[in-house]
Amino acid sequence: MEANSAFKSNQKTPKGRVCVPSCIFPLFACLVSAARPLRLLVITYYWPPSGGAGVQRSLKFVKHLPALGVEPTVITVDPAQGAYPVLDHSLAAEVPASVRVIRTGTSEPFGSYKKLTGRAQIPYGGFANESKTSLTQQLFKFVRGNLFIPDARRGWNSHALQAVAELLAQGETFDAVLTSSPPHSTQLIGLELKRRYGLRWLADLRDPWTDIYYRSELNQTAPARWLDARYERQVLEQADIVLTTSADTKRLFLGKSAKLKDSKFHVLPNGYDESDFKLASSPPTDALLITHTGTISETYHIELFLGAVAECIRRHPDVPLRLRFVGKVAEGVQRQIRECGLSETAELLAFVPHDQSVEYLLRSTVLLMAIPDVSHNFGILPGKVFEYLAANKPIICIGPTGSDADHLLQECGAGRAWPYDAYEAMLEYLETLVMQWRVNPNLDLPALSHSRYSRRALTEQLVSLLV
Repeated sequence: MEANSAFKSNQKTPKGRVCVPSCIFPLFACLVSAARPLRLLVITYYWPPSGGAGVQRSLKFVKHLPALGVEPTVITVDPAQGAYPVLDHSLAAEVPASVRVIRTGTSEPFGSYKKLTGRAQIPYGGFANESKTSLTQQLFKFVRGNLFIPDARRGWNSHALQAVAELLAQGETFDAVLTSSPPHSTQLIGLELKRRYGLRWLADLRDPWTDIYYRSELNQTAPARWLDARYERQVLEQADIVLTTSADTKRLFLGKSAKLKDSKFHVLPNGYDESDFKLASSPPTDALLITHTGTISETYHIELFLGAVAECIRRHPDVPLRLRFVGKVAEGVQRQIRECGLSETAELLAFVPHDQSVEYLLRSTVLLMAIPDVSHNFGILPGKVFEYLAANKPIICIGPTGSDADHLLQECGAGRAWPYDAYEAMLEYLETLVMQWRVNPNLDLPALSHSRYSRRALTEQLVSLLV
């Protein structure tokens, strides 16, 4: 019972919440800091040395919170036991020295997966590194979808809950708890903490849950789908605040229960960290270089774009048009590159640390992104799009028109989304870029209107929701 008082009771939270103008966030933070630091417990599976997109959001929040009057404590998995698709040890330098990070053990099946499948890596999100699946891998997908609900990292939950219980038993107090997912099993930690201690809980959902684009590959049975949906609904109903990264994802979640009210949902997109862009832009002068960073699989359907690139090269042999992919490229996409005759034109680089990924953006002429051609993809807003914006390059997006990504690019004046089948339109745009490049190989855009998407500005918005 003593632990119950360690968290601020949600009963004292006002039912209404006034929207705070962004111009007073810094003043608000200073006033809070002058009184006493707010104490936030951040529970996230992905944390340095984990690499990739999943770690960025929580890391950047924590990086900027201390300067805004918030004292974060992070609970995460011990990297010696955790299952990370990629590693990026350089990210550890971004964790402020004042931040306490508590690492726990875990109980997960990925060791058995590696032994039985003979694969060195665990599956990426969306199974981008599993283009050809054996019967054993298919069996593991079925087991993962039906026995490990909502996901196989749920084995970490009991360890994280024990760590919180120990903090409370020692008299620690926190003003709020933020749980970040995927893995969505992390939200069940928040659900249990809410039940035990009545804490103020912010559920930060970076991606859809039961509407995630690769769910069909899990071959879930009806009982598994029912249980997964039940967990999702409980989290959405019990959390005090639900954070989403796009307006369409918010719409998806709002439709999960008649009990949900719009007022508890806040769209807090991903962003870019200004400190990551200290280097000057330096597009090549000897090639029109189009760069894609991050994971890409066959579901992104860039084959017609690749065909348009090949045709543009044929029509304009005097312009050295090049492609560069930095990150995991599925075997199917590599095959498409070969079939389009672009093997000599396209450069494929393995995963690189985040700071190097940003350098590749700045050393490009044009940037390429793609949205998976799957159900509910209008709300998919990749975190990298904000770093693309910060690089001030023209952006080619292959994906649905009218989507959140399309609106963002057009709003900032950086580009637009081209439908997957818009071959002629893509070819026409590529030829326009070629004509512009002939005049000046630097196609950098004027300073784009994207400052509201800086990580610090977004963290200021988060702080406003903590009180």
